Formats: sequence, C-alpha cells, structure tokens
Amino acid sequence: MIPQNRIIIIGGGLAGCEAAWQAARRGVTVELLEMKPRVFSPSQKSADLAELVCSKSLRSRDLHNAVGLLKEEMGRLGALVLEAALGHQVPAGKSLAVDREAFARHITEKRSGHPRIRVERREVAAVPPDRPLVVATGPLTSDLLVQSLARLVGSEQLHFYDAIAPIVYTESITESRVYRGSRYGHGGEDYINCPLDEAQYDRFLQALLTAEMVPLHSFEEPKYFEGCLPIEIMAQRGRDTLRFGPMKPVGLPDPRTGKVPHAVVQLRQDNRSGSLFNLVGFQTKLKWKEQERVFRLIPGLENAEFARLGSIHRNTFLDGPQVLFPSLQLKADPRILLAGQITGVEGYVESAAMGLLAGINAVRVLEERPAAVPPPTTALGALIGHISREPVKEFQPMNINFGLFPPLTGKIPKKLKGERLAQRALEDLKAWMAAEGL
Repeated sequence: MIPQNRIIIIGGGLAGCEAAWQAARRGVTVELLEMKPRVFSPSQKSADLAELVCSKSLRSRDLHNAVGLLKEEMGRLGALVLEAALGHQVPAGKSLAVDREAFARHITEKRSGHPRIRVERREVAAVPPDRPLVVATGPLTSDLLVQSLARLVGSEQLHFYDAIAPIVYTESITESRVYRGSRYGHGGEDYINCPLDEAQYDRFLQALLTAEMVPLHSFEEPKYFEGCLPIEIMAQRGRDTLRFGPMKPVGLPDPRTGKVPHAVVQLRQDNRSGSLFNLVGFQTKLKWKEQERVFRLIPGLENAEFARLGSIHRNTFLDGPQVLFPSLQLKADPRILLAGQITGVEGYVESAAMGLLAGINAVRVLEERPAAVPPPTTALGALIGHISREPVKEFQPMNINFGLFPPLTGKIPKKLKGERLAQRALEDLKAWMAAEGL
C-alpha cells in the first residue's frame, strides 16, 4: 500500500533524482517514475538514473565564477548530485568533470537503496492526478506528456527548439566603437549598434562562412525554421543576405558621421538591470570557440565577454516567467512543480539546482507550508529570477552567470566583482537557510 504522504516525481535525470533526494531526506516518501529501460529517448543509452548524455563536465570549480558559486550553494544544501560528482571526479584542470558511468551508478544506487524512495520503471504519457507532483522530464520530454502539459498551461507557452543568440556583458563592449539608437529613431536608444564598413563586413562574412559548426546529434533533424535560421546558414545564401536580414543598416545612421553604415549588428538589452545585451538574430550552430573568434571581429565586440553563446537544438521548455511562481510551482496548478531544463535553465548543474529547490518545495506543498524562495542575490535565486520573475518578449533558456545577479552597490574593480558577488551570495544564503530551517 502506497502511503498518502508521498510525492510523485516524473523523470530520473539529474533534476528528478535531486528532487527525490531532497524530499526523502526530509522524511517524505517519494515515488520516482522513470521510463528507462522500457523506453529510451534518442539521446539516452544507459538504464542508470542521472545519465549524462553529452558532456561529462560540470564546469568551473572557481567560487568566484557563477557556476562555481552555484555548486557551493548546492553543496551547503546537501545536494546529492554534487556529492556524486566530487566522489567520481576525473582530472579536468579548473573544471569539475566526472566519470559519467560511475557518477550515474552512484546516484542510481543511492536512489534505489533509499528506504523512502521507490523507483518505478514506466513511461508516463499524461500528467497524473497525484499531488504534490514534480515534473522533471528534461529537454526531450515525450510527445504525449508534452501534449498533456500543453493542455494544462496552454500550448503557446511550450517551446520545442532553442534558437539562442549569444549574450555579452555590457561592460565588455567598447563604447567608443558603437552607438545607441533604434531603427528610424523609433524606441529611443534601446539598441546598441555596431557599425561595419564594407571591408569589415567582408572579413566577418568570410570568417563566418569558414568557421566550424557543431555536428548534429543523431536525434536532431537537419532542418531549421525560416524564422530562426542559424546566421551561418543565412550567410551561405549570398553575400548580401545578412545585410538584408539581421545586419540590415537601413534606418540606423551613425550619429558620429551622419551616414548609414554598410552593415549593422544590433544588440538588445537582455535583463532589467542592463548588464546583459544579446546579439539580435545571431542564433548559431558554430562551435563555442569559433563563436568567440568570429563575433569578436564585430566592431565594439573585440573584447566581448560572453554570458551565453548561441545554439540551436531540440529542447522542450516552458515559458517560465508566464507559467511559474518563483517557488517553481505552476500558476495553473500550484501543487505541480517543475524541475530541470523544462523550467528554462540550461546545463547539468542548473538543472540539478532546480531539482533541489523543487524537492524542498514539494515537501512544503505536502505539509501546506509556505514555499522557500532563495534571495535573488544568491546563485540559486538569480537563476530562479531568470525563469520566473522577469517576463521578456522571447524567453530563452540560460546558464547561470553573474549578469543575472542584482548589481553590487558602489564602484567595484572588475577583478574583484566575482569575489564580492560570491561573498554577498553566501552571506545571504546562510541567513536564508537559518530563517527557513534548512
């Protein structure tokens, strides 16, 4: 007989396993539903839980780096994913990389051997009536479950492909080489414009056409929507295609010369504080190092530091700011919580972090207690803010980065920024944990 004080979790990836661990360690029975090995998504190969399907790196260890800080916060909250990673790490310089098989096996054994976690291997084709419920089904959520979610939140809030343009830190843009303004003066100075003369445009185009692209995964179809073509694919259609597309200079005269440039790259503000700007229309399949090399040929971006690099790939996710409370509860049904990449975060660490918070708050939903929402000054809170607090016209997934954090007060030297943000975050995390009894 299944006890009534239980939580149902759909999905045995990093987010689902972390949510299950957090709930079970708080004395709640968990039923974890995982479709493997009965059904595999195109990217999966192992029957183990918490399978790492792409990279085996959990990225930087540096506490003064945003993802390093996120891992530190998770460690202080007792994250199983971090325990497994530290127990099965392999040499990777300043990064935390793992033996993927040993990592997944560690988590599988912890899950399966826990007296309060019951793992059931079956596919879930529709949102079940059980509550509390955590949906942590990942970027390749099955079509049937997606249809069921769409009926719950509205199909217009579901997205199936990332078409992501790079984002740069505003402070890394060379102001003397760019100018502010909107096309035909409509909208004031909303955009940062990077002007290119004909020689600069030809140099950029040649670099773009010869740059290396990321090969398609076996589960990705080699077709793109006309509305979100990779910029390198557009460039292949002719020398002037970009000048009539995302690099169109019409209506954008340079106030310093009074003339319209040969081409213009526009950057649009990406967050409320203005610390991040994205390259409009620059979604791409180029390899990351190639993106940095090619896009730094754009005037004003010679020293650009990237908060996020571009990509296009299959990824089912929800429009978080429209459908989620900061507690990860669905606005349409607050007894359902989301976790992992389906919330609109990117990356292993970020997905597990959302699982950690979803597990904590699922217990609170069960116990009819107020949800716990971390301060926005923490890495956890900054990530939550991106997916729930700042509605934007075109919401896109994001890795954790310092551009998501509230700015520091006063003038801080650039080399000390990460240190000061981390110090503030950990102080606020400690106070929050004490206040919430965590």
